[in-house]
Amino acid sequence: MAYYRSVGSIPPKRHTQHRNSNGGLYYEELMGEEGFSADSSLLYHRNIPSAISATRPWQLPDQQTRPNDPLLPRHFKLHDLFAEESWAGTDMVNGRRLLLGNNDVRIGYVVARAESPLYKNATGDELVYIESGDVRLETVFGVIEATGHDYLLIPRATIHRWLPHGSEPVRAYIIEANSHISPPKRFLSRYGQLLEHAPYCERDLHGPNETFEMTGTDVPVLTKHHGRAGITGTEMVHANHPFDVVGWDGCLYPWKFSVDDYEPITGRVHQPPPSHQVFEGTNFVVCNFVPRKVDYHPLSIPVPYYHSNVDSDEVMFYCGGDYEARKGSGIGQGSVSLHPSGHVHGPQPGAYERSIGAEFFDELAVMVDTFRPLDLGEGATASEDDSYAWSWVRNAGGAAAADEKPGGDRG
Repeated sequence: MAYYRSVGSIPPKRHTQHRNSNGGLYYEELMGEEGFSADSSLLYHRNIPSAISATRPWQLPDQQTRPNDPLLPRHFKLHDLFAEESWAGTDMVNGRRLLLGNNDVRIGYVVARAESPLYKNATGDELVYIESGDVRLETVFGVIEATGHDYLLIPRATIHRWLPHGSEPVRAYIIEANSHISPPKRFLSRYGQLLEHAPYCERDLHGPNETFEMTGTDVPVLTKHHGRAGITGTEMVHANHPFDVVGWDGCLYPWKFSVDDYEPITGRVHQPPPSHQVFEGTNFVVCNFVPRKVDYHPLSIPVPYYHSNVDSDEVMFYCGGDYEARKGSGIGQGSVSLHPSGHVHGPQPGAYERSIGAEFFDELAVMVDTFRPLDLGEGATASEDDSYAWSWVRNAGGAAAADEKPGGDRG
């Protein structure tokens, strides 16, 4: 989106000489999207940014996936993925565990206390939701301090690293695109300004406020990129530290947005998921469900109606409050549900009736809807609650109708 910022030392005119106090030139880098046809920024380096001294393979965390076959709604317990004794040695790059993915987007999770190596994702933008903990994001553009409930949007190929701090580990839900991620187009003017009906505005977006420089030679940067066999990794060794930027300006840079600054759109009757949208990428959208007043028609039913996502897989990350529609399903804090296209889903037995008369929902969730089916990653397989698919089968007292899948094997 076209939201201009200027940080540090830049020349009065772009693509002109910019010199240091000794008369030497700074090196201008254009970082831009869509082949010089979309948002960009100009960064001014002390050293030549393209100078590398070596490359070597980087073994990515497990990227293998398998189809959701047989087709099932699924529930994953992310808080079971990382044992407490592993937190100290886990970082937010190498420690990621892949939950779900397709050719448009990959969703992962990590619990980390260790500093990450320098890293860039050359396959697409990353959207990182901090479930809890405090973390310092250092980037070639500067520093952003983040905490629980913050989204961090990191443009493709931005060199950065993560430094958790504080008494608790950082829990992060990671959405990696094969495209760019932006606010929904319907919330933007034709010139890129967030409109009056948008649930947030530019005042809620926080980018780096000053440059951040480090020195060093032969500095490794882990790079995720496309290869012949899909997503792969390379360690690129930079001749000089990439954090040598003295100034930059433009409309492309990392920024954070707190979900607490999202103003929910409500109505007399139940509003559909697009009313909760916060971001979009190619073939997927991101929505968030926040604490809010609910439907005020005298005959309203505040929880969602049963629905078939005939074109979408729906992924919900439950990260705060008490999600009324899922009570009785086993879902709790740190859960992820997958409701695939081809499956009718909605509130658990009893939730439909209990919601009548409710005036407020205290819930927090991040939803990703994709327009191509999602496959299951290693993290999903390792954290699955395999009873969830049968949780809508209840007797009149609200208890599970059977311990086993109706008709035989659970799949």
